[in-house]
Amino acid sequence: MGWLDKSISKQRSFIEGLLLDPLSKLADICVDSWSDRKKLDQSLKAYLQAKTDHRCSLLYAIDIKGLQYSSNISKDMVDEAIIGQDLSHRPYLKSIDNGSETQLLLSDVYIDKQTRKPCITVLHEVRSNHEVIGYIAADFGLKDLPLKNVNELQSYEWRQIKGDPSIRGTMFQQTRVRSSMDQHIDEVLDVVESLMTEQGVFHVKLHFSSSRATLWSYSDPYRYRLHVLDEIINPKVCLVYEKVPYPEQALVTAGMVHNVLKAFKLLRDADETIYLRAASLNIMNGLVGLNFSCDGSHYMPANEFLEKDLRFWFGEETICVNA
Repeated sequence: MGWLDKSISKQRSFIEGLLLDPLSKLADICVDSWSDRKKLDQSLKAYLQAKTDHRCSLLYAIDIKGLQYSSNISKDMVDEAIIGQDLSHRPYLKSIDNGSETQLLLSDVYIDKQTRKPCITVLHEVRSNHEVIGYIAADFGLKDLPLKNVNELQSYEWRQIKGDPSIRGTMFQQTRVRSSMDQHIDEVLDVVESLMTEQGVFHVKLHFSSSRATLWSYSDPYRYRLHVLDEIINPKVCLVYEKVPYPEQALVTAGMVHNVLKAFKLLRDADETIYLRAASLNIMNGLVGLNFSCDGSHYMPANEFLEKDLRFWFGEETICVNA
């Protein structure tokens, strides 16, 4: 199970723990009124009005056949017209295991048709004399749930992502045109190396074909700064960035920064048809990003990137990029 699946699983477990007790109590209340629809609607409405935390947007009951058994109960409305609609085709009902001891079932997250926001439906069994007679369904907008920080540490490995097929189809009809950044590439890389190793820039993306750079710094991590060529080749741009020690928690060493940038230049110049259009380096998560003229993109740890030679990328004579 990858980091994303683990994070989702943890969040779902947290939501289950949060809602199991209140929905169990509601299910117990509804047992007594199950045979009387109006009384059942009143029980659901009273619960919804009394609940001030983790308020659901919609409450309703479903019978054992998957038909809606109660009205739709929301804060401002009781919709009786919806009674009897067939919900059995919905994925969360199809996944019910009647032999399971699980009382609570969470749907996958979906986009609500009315609000256009992410939502989740939670089902709780209603039992009479130990027999399941139906379910209480509660719809929650994710914005109304106190989601916790469950991010697993992302495992970074080489990923290749294909781009626009139309670009790949005409790839061999194009030839690299030397950009203004190509003509000053050594100056650009020298300035970028200083910014990353001495002046608090932790992420850089170099757009070689369009001669610009975007930089993210520790002092202002939520906003990137855009520099055109005239700015990024001028060493005085370093005056704009605060001088800070190289971060101990960085996954890329200061020495590796030089080698990665040198490798970018090699990949830019290696072939006139398949060439590097843009490249990025993030020293904190250790990732290198590459976008080639065929519109293919690659993401990999910096140490793995430095182990690759040009034959890996182009099938040509081996040249180690960190030589």
